[in-house]
Amino acid sequence: MHIVYTNEEKQTAAATDIVSLLERSGQEVKQRGSEYEWLDNGQVVSIKGNLWYHQYEQIGGNTISFVKKFFGMSYPEALGFILGSGAGEIKETTEKEEKRFVLPERAKDMRRVFGYLMNTRGIDADVIGVFAHNKMIYESSGRHNAVFVGMDKNGEPQHAHLRSTNSDSKWRLNQKGSDSRFSFGWRGESDRIFLFEAPIDMMSYICLHKEGWQKENYITACSVSDHALMQRLGDDPNIKKVYICLDSDGPGQEASERIRSKLTEKGYDTEILVPTLKDWNEDLLHVRQEVGEEVCQAESQVLLP
Repeated sequence: MHIVYTNEEKQTAAATDIVSLLERSGQEVKQRGSEYEWLDNGQVVSIKGNLWYHQYEQIGGNTISFVKKFFGMSYPEALGFILGSGAGEIKETTEKEEKRFVLPERAKDMRRVFGYLMNTRGIDADVIGVFAHNKMIYESSGRHNAVFVGMDKNGEPQHAHLRSTNSDSKWRLNQKGSDSRFSFGWRGESDRIFLFEAPIDMMSYICLHKEGWQKENYITACSVSDHALMQRLGDDPNIKKVYICLDSDGPGQEASERIRSKLTEKGYDTEILVPTLKDWNEDLLHVRQEVGEEVCQAESQVLLP
């Protein structure tokens, strides 16, 4: 099936306010006078209403072209993203028209991804190395985004979550054609599983609780949904306990309670783990900072006469 949009809906999408769209997607936008600025991998994109202009590339357009370029979507996908699920008319799709999932092209190395995850996010090199060795994390060519690969139970890639490696950018996107049931995670041998909102949160938690981590099961939602979790539980009947590890903010905890209620009805032993700060990466960075301060204090004491 595919969705057909009317000319009026297309005009509405093209005229939609870009700043509102970005804020709805969790992106950071800064006001500069009568205009706004958004960073594309560190490069300034000026925005005013439904119009945008890339200062470095010297190109621009309306809301639809913005979503196509920066969110990596096709024209129909961009319309659906802007207008929401209630727009358009569903039509039958032939087999040839079905979109095929393809992983982003790989860069020749992972220098930017390793640098971003280690230096900006505080993730341990050995943890990154395990996922990289299993071809679950790599660096894309072109924009050099971090790519987090989700696989099915047979080890076949079915999902890819892309994240900018620019420390000033919050850009992130799921590769088109990704199956939300098979997002980034880890398959271990234990009878429990840990659910997270995002790959970096999952890896941060692992760094905070490293002992025997490869024996555990982990899954990310790349949102606050339970699609990937439910798929994993269906694939692995050995799992008996679920730890819900979403963000400590309102949406995260509301989703936690909703998922726990659903799992309890299905007979799973369920526990909600809440990060001390907003998310597990903030917790990890806070621990890293405290350890660094303790080391500095210890060294300063040694240097005292």
